[in-house]
Amino acid sequence: MIFPKNALDKLGFIEIKSLIKEKCLSEPGREMVEKIQPQTKLDQIDRFLRQTQEFKDLLEHDAPLPVDHLYPIKPLAEKARLEGAFLAEEEFYRILQSLRTVYAVIRYFNEREGQYTNLALLFEHLPIETKIVRQIETVIDDRGKMKDNASRLLLDITQQILKSEQEARKRIDQVFKQAQNNGWTADGNLTVRDGRLCIPILAENKRKLKGLIHDESATGQTAYIEPEEVFHLNNKVRDLEFERRREVIRILTELTTELRPHVPLLLAYHGLLSKLDFVRAKALFAIDIEAHMPELSKDAELNLVNARHPLLLIGAKKEQHVVVPLHIKIDQQDRIILVSGPNAGGKSVCMKTVGLLQLMVQAGLLIPAESTSKVGIFRQIFADIGDDQSIESDLSTYSAHLSKMKHFTEFADARTLVLIDEFGTGTDPLFGGPMAEAVLEALNKKNIRGVVTTHYSNLKVFAANTVGLENASMLFDNVAMRPLYILQVGKPGSSYAFEIAQKIGLRPEILEAAKQKIGTQQKKVDTLLVDLERDKKLVHDTKIAIGKREKELETLKAEYESLQGHLEENKRQLLRDAKEEARQILKDANKLVEHTIAEIKSAQADKERTRELRRDLHAAVDKNTQKKPSPKPAESANNGSEEPIEVGDWVKLLDADTEAQVMEVAKGNNLILALGDLRTVVKKNKVIKLRGKEKAKVVKRHRAMSSDSVADFQPEVDVRGMRTEDALRQLETVLDRAVMIGYPTLKILHGKGDGILRKFVRDYLRKYSHVSHFEDEHADRGGDGITYAYIN
Repeated sequence: MIFPKNALDKLGFIEIKSLIKEKCLSEPGREMVEKIQPQTKLDQIDRFLRQTQEFKDLLEHDAPLPVDHLYPIKPLAEKARLEGAFLAEEEFYRILQSLRTVYAVIRYFNEREGQYTNLALLFEHLPIETKIVRQIETVIDDRGKMKDNASRLLLDITQQILKSEQEARKRIDQVFKQAQNNGWTADGNLTVRDGRLCIPILAENKRKLKGLIHDESATGQTAYIEPEEVFHLNNKVRDLEFERRREVIRILTELTTELRPHVPLLLAYHGLLSKLDFVRAKALFAIDIEAHMPELSKDAELNLVNARHPLLLIGAKKEQHVVVPLHIKIDQQDRIILVSGPNAGGKSVCMKTVGLLQLMVQAGLLIPAESTSKVGIFRQIFADIGDDQSIESDLSTYSAHLSKMKHFTEFADARTLVLIDEFGTGTDPLFGGPMAEAVLEALNKKNIRGVVTTHYSNLKVFAANTVGLENASMLFDNVAMRPLYILQVGKPGSSYAFEIAQKIGLRPEILEAAKQKIGTQQKKVDTLLVDLERDKKLVHDTKIAIGKREKELETLKAEYESLQGHLEENKRQLLRDAKEEARQILKDANKLVEHTIAEIKSAQADKERTRELRRDLHAAVDKNTQKKPSPKPAESANNGSEEPIEVGDWVKLLDADTEAQVMEVAKGNNLILALGDLRTVVKKNKVIKLRGKEKAKVVKRHRAMSSDSVADFQPEVDVRGMRTEDALRQLETVLDRAVMIGYPTLKILHGKGDGILRKFVRDYLRKYSHVSHFEDEHADRGGDGITYAYIN
C-alpha cells in the first residue's frame, strides 16, 4: 500500500508513533502503538477513530478512568498454564492489582452505559470474576507478601520462628554481657557475619568462649564468634525458615492450580488493558495536537479545513509560535494540485501535511483539522520525497526519482494518493521539465489523486490547460519579502528568485546579468506571476479586513438586540404596573363612591353634610387624576453639571425608582449596573448619579444587605468530577457573587488527575476581568489540585 517503504519515515509517521508511545503506561500498549499501520477498510477505520474520539471526550469532560495499574498479565497467565509451575508472591500481587483495575474499568463503563458505545466494544461480554480476586486476597496482603495466616501450618511455623529468634537474641545478649564483664570483648557491639549475629572477642581470649568463629578483623586482633548455645538456636531458626519456605511453595502451587482454569479469561483481561492503554495514548496525543475526528468518505477525496502539520504544531507550542492553517481540497474535478511558489515558502510542508494527515486518519488517529474536514480512503499512497540516491544500487538522484516514477505510472490507479516533492529535479531542466510533464500526463490519465510541488513553468502551463489538474501557490509578501505560508488554489506562483536574491544582498550587476540571460517570454511570465501574487495578497488582506468588520457589526447587532429586548421587557413591566395601579385606583374609587352614597343616605339629604362629602370625593378624584411631574434629566439632578459617571458610582434608575451600583461603563453610552445579585444594562440618560447624604444612605443600606450576603457566602467551589461545561457554569456563578459582595479570594477545588479540568478552569480565570491573578495551593495542602483566585 505504501511505496516506497521509507515514505512513512519521510512523511513523519514514524515520529508520530514515537510520540504516542511516550503516552503509554505499559509495554503491551507500546507494542500495539508500534504495530500501527494505515488500513483500507472504512468500517474498521471509523471504529478506531470513534474509540479515540470517545476516549478524548472522556479525558476532557468526565471523571478519570481508573487505570492505575496496567501490569502485563499475559506472561504470568502463560506461566500459570504450565502444569507443576507456580507463580511467586509478587507475580500474584501483579495479577491482583491488574484484576482490580480491570473490574474498576468495567464498572466505570457499566455506570455510563450507552455513553461510550465504541469503547464499550473493547470489553463486550467480559465478566467480572471476583472469585479470582478473593482467592488471591486470602493469601497475598496489600504489600505483595504472603499472609502469615495463609494456612494454619504457616502461622504455627511463623510463630515458632519469632519465638526462636527472640530466644536466640536474648541468649546472645546474656553471653555478650558476661564476656564484657570478663574483659574478653573488643571495642564495639554485636555484629553480623555470614548472616549470623556474632560477638567481637579479643584474639587472645577467643579460646575462652565456646562457639563458631565466623570471621576476624584485618589486623587479626579481633575474632567474631557465634556462641555454641546460640549457634544451635540459630540452626533451629534456619530449619524453621526452610520449613516455612516449603509451606509457602505448597500454598502458591495450590493457588496457581486454582487459577489455571481462568487463564483464558486472564488473557482476555490482558487484551482489554493493552487496548485501553493504546486508545488512551492516542487520545492524549490528540489533545496535545488539538485534533478532531473528520468526516469519512467512501470516495477517493480530501477536503482539509484549518489543517496543521502535527509535528510543526508541537514544536510551535514549545516556542510559542503560530502555525498557519492549510485549506486544500482534492476531488473528482481537481484531482491533482500542482503547488508552486518561492523557496522556503511552505510547498513541501503543504504536501507533507496532506500525506501525513491521510496516513493518520487511515491508521485510526485523530488529526489537527476542523471536524468539518472530509477524508476519503486510499488503497495506495505513493511518495517521492527527498534524495534517495544509492551507491550500493548504483542510483543517482535522478535515477532514483525515475525508478519511483516507473512504479507510479505502472501501479497507480484512481484510488492512489501520489505525493511528489520538487517534481523533475535532479537533471538538466531542459530535459527534466518535459520528462516530468510526460509523467504527470500519464498519471493524470490514470485518474490518480495527489499533491505535486514544482518550480517548472512548463508544468504550471500544463496544469492550467489540462482537466483534472489545478494550479496552486504559496502566498509571498513581496513588500516585506517574506513567505506567508498560505495556500491559494487557482493560480500558479512565482519562485521569486530575483526578489529573494536581492533581499539577501546579491550585487545588482549580477542580478541584471542573470535577467539578461533568461528569455524575454519567461521574464514576462514571471513578472505576470509576481503581479498576480501582489493582487492576490491585496484581495486576501481585504477579505481579512471585511471579516473583522463583519464581526464588529455582528457584535453591535447582538448588543442592539439585547438592549431592544431589555427595553421591551421594561415597557411590558411598566404597562403591567400601570394596569395594576389603575385597577387599584378604580377599586378604591368604587369603594369611595359607595361609601359617599351611604353617608348621604344616612344623613337624610342634610345639605351641609352632603356638601362636605362631595368635597371629600372631589379631593380624592383630584389626588388620583393629578399629573405626576416628569423626572428631570440627569443633569438637573446633578445641578446642571456634566459630571461623568464612573465605575463604583451609585445611581438611581428613573424608570424603576431603584438604586444600583455601576459595575462597568460599556460602549454606546451604556452602563452595566449591579442590582443585588443581578446585572442589567441601561442608558446613561436613564439614571441619576447619587451624591452626598442620599448616596451615603443608599451605601449604608446596601452594606447592611451585603453583610448578610457575605455571611451566607462560601468562598470555595468544588468542581471535581464535573463535566467541563457544568464546572465552568458553577465557577462563573460563584465568581459573580464574590465580585458582587466584594470578596477578595476564591478557593477552587478541581483535583489533579490528567490536568484537563485544571487547564479549563485556569483558562477561564485568565479571561475573567475581575480576577487579578491566581496560584496553586501549598504543596502540603493539595498543591496544583487546588487554585486560589484573587479578585480585584
